[in-house]
Amino acid sequence: MAFAGTTTAAATAAAGREVVMNINSKLFLLSSFLLLLLLLSSSQAKEEEFHEYYKYPFIRKASTFTSSSSFSSSGTSDSSYDYIIVGGGTAGCPLAATLSRNFSVLLLERGGVPFSNANVSFLRNFHIALADTSPYSASQYFVSTDGVLNARARVLGGGTCINAGFYTRASQRFIEKVGWDKRLVNESYPWVEKQIVHRPRVAPWQVAVRDSLLELGVSPFNGFTYDHINGTKFGGTIFDRFGRRHTAADLLATANPSRLTVLVHASVQRVLFDAPSSPKTHPKAVGVLFKDENGNLHQAFLNNDVRSEVVLSCGAIGTPQMMLLSGIGPKPELDRLNIPVVLDNVNVGKGMADNPMNSIFVPTKEPVSQSLIQTVGITKLGVYIEASSGFGQSNDSIECHHGIMSAEIGQLSTIPPKQRTPEAVAAFIRRKKELPHEAFKGGFILEKIANPISSGDLKLISTNVEENPSVTFNYFSHPRDLQRCVDGIRLATRIVQSKKFTQILKCDWETRERILNASVHANVNLVPKHPNDTKSIEQFCRDTVITIWHYHGGCHVGKVVNSEYKVLGVRRMRIVDGSVFDESPGTNPQATVMMMGRYMGLKILEDRLGKGAAGV
Repeated sequence: MAFAGTTTAAATAAAGREVVMNINSKLFLLSSFLLLLLLLSSSQAKEEEFHEYYKYPFIRKASTFTSSSSFSSSGTSDSSYDYIIVGGGTAGCPLAATLSRNFSVLLLERGGVPFSNANVSFLRNFHIALADTSPYSASQYFVSTDGVLNARARVLGGGTCINAGFYTRASQRFIEKVGWDKRLVNESYPWVEKQIVHRPRVAPWQVAVRDSLLELGVSPFNGFTYDHINGTKFGGTIFDRFGRRHTAADLLATANPSRLTVLVHASVQRVLFDAPSSPKTHPKAVGVLFKDENGNLHQAFLNNDVRSEVVLSCGAIGTPQMMLLSGIGPKPELDRLNIPVVLDNVNVGKGMADNPMNSIFVPTKEPVSQSLIQTVGITKLGVYIEASSGFGQSNDSIECHHGIMSAEIGQLSTIPPKQRTPEAVAAFIRRKKELPHEAFKGGFILEKIANPISSGDLKLISTNVEENPSVTFNYFSHPRDLQRCVDGIRLATRIVQSKKFTQILKCDWETRERILNASVHANVNLVPKHPNDTKSIEQFCRDTVITIWHYHGGCHVGKVVNSEYKVLGVRRMRIVDGSVFDESPGTNPQATVMMMGRYMGLKILEDRLGKGAAGV
């Protein structure tokens, strides 16, 4: 009996072990299967990431760069280039792509790539990139001394990655004024347009604005066109029909990959110069010093050809800042920060201008579809009328703070202390949190001053290139600008009150004072408000001024650069971006700044190789 019991126990134990082994085997198989899925998923992710970059094998992180520790007068170094472009933005990308067809080019961008960044790539996330104040955001916020919240791009593709996407050319008057070759202009615009510009699906809000503009005499209707023509029109967009953004970085796909190197997260500290051999000799740019994403410093040099150049394309904020950090600017300002003076030029950073914009918020009874700028009214009043509608995010984002629009991140420090009361802070925070609830059911009529006369300046706060300089635009300091704003706001309120607008969007007719009151309470800037904001249109203009990021100037032609944008008093250095403009081209400048990059690339190629080079 005992023997039999022992046999039964052993059998039971064996059966138990078999069950455990079966379970372990199944668990092993399951875990192996899950691991395989994980590996496949990881492989697919890497494949997708590769797929994003297959057109751009020349884009690398800055830390992969191998540089020489010194430069010899013979022009030899471990890494030398025909052109070094500082700033892979709206102008820098098309310039680099064009020059690389025949010459070696190093393009240095302080930000990352836009291709896999959902906040950059999709129209529905438009406001999120602007609200992101992290160090790695595609948008770097700053507040001008005027108290206006602003942003500058920090990503390959520049402002085309964070703007509202509207594409329209400059006027013929502007092209003639700056003295560009019309043949090359007419070759350069289509080069951009064929690659990244689309015809929008016009939203109902935009149709209502068009019909209202025509009803109020902003005519004729010019249909869909890229051209800058008086009247009302629909323009192009860099968002495709799926709502995906196409940027200046996409233009790099046309580059010669064997001649172009693009380094991202490459923060240029300053331009390097060879000391002049005599007092009569101008300083010569020889290269740049930049920091990679790990904080390590590198030097990159031009070759010894007298026609090789360092080209600044850092934008209207970044380029004057880089000039000053490199020792070119007013000597007293450079001395104050112990920056060695390469060239004393009092005009660097002067003539900074930004087209002031004021908006009117229009609530609606029902939600409206999201649209950025599609309709524009080019009026005879010296103002442009544009519009946006809807709120592109889910309900979750209604509760989030709004970055540069938020009091809780400390930007109220720019308000004078006497006006920084607890009540004011609480009101600011409350209004910011309330704004999306309103914007979710409504839209905006935007009024922008064309060619403002008012201007200011840019000054360094420190020698840290990552820190924003101090920028003053002096909005409405010239009475003509203020009068144009008054005229524009009157037109904007008439649009909201027009029969076409109220019928299409089913809005209630409101008095001008109630319309303006809704906009004042949006609290769109850090300018102290006044009790007569809704009664005095002049005060409304001053107190609700915002930006549409069309700032320009700081390195004007004839004062900092010559007509070919070569830096005066310095050899082998040029500027190609909006800092050389004394007015913003067209209703929205991105088309012309991209065209400018292509144009200047072709111009340089023709100057060096002859007219046949324009066929690249």
